[in-house]
Amino acid sequence: MPTKSTSLKQLRNTLHAEARGRWALWLLLVTGCGRTPLDNLGGATSEGAASGQGGQGNAAGTAGTEGLGGSGGTEVLGSGPSFVSVSAARELACGVRTDGTVACWGDNSKGQATPPAGTFASVSVGGLLVCGVRTDGTVSCWGDNSYGESTPPAGTFASVSASSDSACGVRTDGTVACWGDNANGQATPPSGTFASISLGAFVCGVRTDGTVACWGDNTLGESTPPAGTFASVSAGEFVGCGVRTDGTVACWGDNTIGEAKAPAGTFASVNAGDLLACGVKTDGTVACWGDNSDGEATPPAGAFASVSASSAFACGVRTDGTIACWGDNSSGQATPPAGAFASISASSDFVCGVRTDGTIACWGNNEFGQATPPAP
Repeated sequence: MPTKSTSLKQLRNTLHAEARGRWALWLLLVTGCGRTPLDNLGGATSEGAASGQGGQGNAAGTAGTEGLGGSGGTEVLGSGPSFVSVSAARELACGVRTDGTVACWGDNSKGQATPPAGTFASVSVGGLLVCGVRTDGTVSCWGDNSYGESTPPAGTFASVSASSDSACGVRTDGTVACWGDNANGQATPPSGTFASISLGAFVCGVRTDGTVACWGDNTLGESTPPAGTFASVSAGEFVGCGVRTDGTVACWGDNTIGEAKAPAGTFASVNAGDLLACGVKTDGTVACWGDNSDGEATPPAGAFASVSASSAFACGVRTDGTIACWGDNSSGQATPPAGAFASISASSDFVCGVRTDGTIACWGNNEFGQATPPAP
């Protein structure tokens, strides 16, 4: 029998199907498993020095629940250049090696696991789309190009964030450029200069004056942030959260199961997923709020450097470098390997992390080989 939270998720998706256009039909087809896919989120990443930015190559986000039958992946060791970062979404992961080259693994149905040659400073996985900032500042994208999402504009960029069918980047002059699907205005950024951006099913960014601007789908108020100044922002599925300059957290958008009702206290970072948000408090403990059907809003005790919230589980890097995960473990995604990590990136049902020795370990669903990283 469906749980209360499952019914709420299905009802919410049905009610807002018309507003979500073509993406809604896809949602209705896959929510039979009781999880709202996050395929449009750009890989939720949790780094040792967490910025609280969701959905970017540094963070954020999560992805689809399709194909839960795969077995868990394991770390692959080898010789050669190690990795400095990793980004995971849907059934794909990509990492930047220490020599600047990019390696990708997992689903390659649209060429998204076949990166171009050259050297990169960062990479962001959106699912069927991947974008990266090259060491010369230009952006390259690969994978699906149905909406022009793999055709970035010219110019130099400081950062880029990929979603399932659109991408946005902060140029070196602070302005934002977006490209790809613009059905809900997500590829039409406002003018002005920004310090950072975060892509979910919508886009939010922190302006250089500290205020937050959001654009794209606003069905549930997710593109209507509160006033005030913020240090960071994270855009999830239908909810956005940000850490204010006084350390408190504000959330807006969908509050179906309390995911937009942040607890009191001061935070160092926050990460918004689907129906779930988690943050690292200034004392190092983790607080989560929203759906708790699988225990995903009940984090373990202890001190953490960073946390990454997905659709039904979350993982965090402890201050000693070890990983703790909690919530749904149907594909082994909440059973991390031992050892010390510098950063992690969580999709909806698998996770990859960069160990302190530069090797990569992945765990969870491995149907497309997404939990089997290449050797360094």
